[in-house]
Amino acid sequence: MAPGVAGAPGYRKMFEIKLIRQFSSAHNLRNYRGKCEKLHGHNWKVETTLAGGGLDKSEMLFDFTEAKKLVDAVLSKFDHGYLNKLPPFDRINPTSENIAKYVFESIQKKLKTQYKITGKIKVSKITVWESDNQAASFYENARQRPGGRQR
Repeated sequence: MAPGVAGAPGYRKMFEIKLIRQFSSAHNLRNYRGKCEKLHGHNWKVETTLAGGGLDKSEMLFDFTEAKKLVDAVLSKFDHGYLNKLPPFDRINPTSENIAKYVFESIQKKLKTQYKITGKIKVSKITVWESDNQAASFYENARQRPGGRQR
């Protein structure tokens, strides 16, 4: 099989689950000129994708009920809040990009510490929707070794 084709050497078969959770909050953008520098709010949607190579004894990658609890634990502190006053956005700009990165890293940390999952399941991607037409995503790109093999 040709390199770069699914099923070729170096590719792993993976499962993904995806869930969408929501929160409402206000923010304003710093170092920005335009209407979004003023206080405004969004009904945010956060799309979480978890990935792994195997299933558990129930033949699931990760229980959706537990996934909802995991994501909600990260998002609940922002619901009906003013992001600019809440850590870490009291220090960094509360852009969709920064929210996606924060949620990604927080969920990944909780998978390791709270659920004791290391390597088996990982956060694949977080997409934060600030409207039906605008979203920003954060994911980690697999590093390539010389010869196209992943590290």
